[in-house]
Amino acid sequence: MHHQEVSQMRYSHGEIIGGGNVKVLVTADGENLDANVDTKFARAPYFLVVDTENLSFEAIKNESANEFGGAGVKAAQSVINRGVEAVITGNIGPNAYQVLRSAGIKMLRAGGKKVREAIEDFKNNKLEEIVSPGPRGMFK
Repeated sequence: MHHQEVSQMRYSHGEIIGGGNVKVLVTADGENLDANVDTKFARAPYFLVVDTENLSFEAIKNESANEFGGAGVKAAQSVINRGVEAVITGNIGPNAYQVLRSAGIKMLRAGGKKVREAIEDFKNNKLEEIVSPGPRGMFK
């Protein structure tokens, strides 16, 4: 199914209405589900792409984390290329926010949690949606 078609179906308790698994990307300070959710979207050391049904995941080193400028847009483009339906993080700067929003990717806040806890909260609709970006360049 094409990303646009999938993203137009909204969530019901962490699943896409109409069937199928939901893949989410969680910013993390480590490479596994027991890592902390990193509060800095573009500067997080790792992105974990997680299948919310069976908790299988892929840990990806965030190549944009140490960029001097443009980290938000590069990180957001990387997320879009992974085909995820949502991003779970702490805060997102304005450039990354616009890129993800334009792609129809839902952004959710879960700072202060372990990745595993954040996924459970996602499945139970307990995460706050990020409806506006943080300030530009806030995490250098």
